[in-house]
Amino acid sequence: MSERTHSSTDDNAWRESQKHLSNSAGHLYSSVLAANRAMIPGLNAGDDADADDRQPAPSLEITYTKPDWTFESSDDGDGVSVGDRVRFTKRLTDAEVQTFADASGDTNRLHLDSEFAEKTRFGRRIAHGTLVSGVISAALARLPGLTIYLSQELEFRGPVHIGEEVTAICEVVEDLGDDRYRVTTVVEDEDGETVIDGEAVVLIDDVPEDEA
Repeated sequence: MSERTHSSTDDNAWRESQKHLSNSAGHLYSSVLAANRAMIPGLNAGDDADADDRQPAPSLEITYTKPDWTFESSDDGDGVSVGDRVRFTKRLTDAEVQTFADASGDTNRLHLDSEFAEKTRFGRRIAHGTLVSGVISAALARLPGLTIYLSQELEFRGPVHIGEEVTAICEVVEDLGDDRYRVTTVVEDEDGETVIDGEAVVLIDDVPEDEA
């Protein structure tokens, strides 16, 4: 994986200020939950308009999908193994940023106020970093089985602007035993640049029999 090189002092400062390592499952759970609520408003009770266009994923009925989401998997149908790779792509909309701000309580004006954001180093509004990282959870959920987060390390390498399409790429790199796996987790922007790099440990449970 090639690293993205920044030439400006501001970009270097961005990388240093945004580097985040989190091994707390509890903190991760609350952040990912907020991100998922923002990205999948159609799964929330009472949101019938958005729920109407949700569909079972083509290969794994444990997840839902929408027409404008893209999912690819190298799964051969024999369960999780080292080398398995999943990709999940979606666009991060302004509505999702607004919803995430409410769900998480992160109402930083950089994400919500265009006039304010224009005066910052970014020149315009950007999506919350944890909202962007939520697509990692979406990709992991599409591994075969029932995926449960145990830990996640993240490094934020660059901003994602409102309305930009992002892709999470997750690859199983080690079988840790007891149904636990180490997975590389990368998010790329629509230009193919890495904006988040990290690594996760997940537990893969069997899907309940009535859902298999």
